[in-house]
Amino acid sequence: MRKLTIIVFLTVITTSSGQFVKENGRLHVEGTQLTNQYGQPLMLRGVSFGWHCLWPRFYNKSAVKWLRKDWNINVIRASMGIELNDMAYIDAPKFSTKKIEAVVKGAIKEGIYVIIDWHSHNINLKEAKDFFNSISKKYGHHPNIIYEIFNEPDEESWQEIKTYSEEIISVIRSNDPDNIILVGSPHWDQDIHLPANDPIKGYANLMYTLHFYAGTHKKWLRDRADEALAKRLPIFVSESAGMEATGDGPIDYEEWQAYINWMEARKISWITWSISDKNETCSMLRPSAKSKGKWQLGQLKESGIKCKEYLKELNR
Repeated sequence: MRKLTIIVFLTVITTSSGQFVKENGRLHVEGTQLTNQYGQPLMLRGVSFGWHCLWPRFYNKSAVKWLRKDWNINVIRASMGIELNDMAYIDAPKFSTKKIEAVVKGAIKEGIYVIIDWHSHNINLKEAKDFFNSISKKYGHHPNIIYEIFNEPDEESWQEIKTYSEEIISVIRSNDPDNIILVGSPHWDQDIHLPANDPIKGYANLMYTLHFYAGTHKKWLRDRADEALAKRLPIFVSESAGMEATGDGPIDYEEWQAYINWMEARKISWITWSISDKNETCSMLRPSAKSKGKWQLGQLKESGIKCKEYLKELNR
């Protein structure tokens, strides 16, 4: 048993120390598996900040440091709202980019990976091309960077998403030939079977996003994802949580655990939503939580307590 435990440790890298990126380097996709610079399977586990335009106060280096140190995250997701209000990217591009860059710089300093998330439900091709061209030029040389180019398309067809994604991927690859790019799928990232039947070709290191909320999305979505994996589609769970898809309602602990078991068995990386303080189940912090971390147990909501428990247990 001791020998087997050592083999598993060497095969699946999970350490979350401040040297995580230094140890694992630039990431690659081999088959359906995310791997480190040595070709070893790697799981990323972390959390997502809420929309930057609703909770900008958490978008700072100190919050990233606290999450790395106290929650054991090895990846952080910076969710840049695109159209939500007058602080979103369309109306305030400089403010929005500054907030995202604060998280990016914090992740680089802490030695963890960071997902730059274009957090929109609609296609904004020109704006997305401009943003990803700029951000990939500035940070693409860092191995920490992961690009999520379209969060949760809603009513767009896979062909529309695919065409959009190919244009954005081309822009990123002109500046950054290697870092991982995450591609969305229709119907809020549940229709993962559609890209599985018609994946983007001609580019390496692409993965496709699956989102679940365990109170709504049951075994049928895991089965659908298993079928996509069988067709060799690389999957990354870039947003998930334990309650209903509305972000509210009770936590379904049994289904959430079933998803954790499923992802761990398949070495699928996952992110939990969200570091925010809204009066809803999926917001993991209470309004009393400080902007720069150092959150005590009483400042965490039910979802935050459980997510932190998972991260402390699995990111050792």
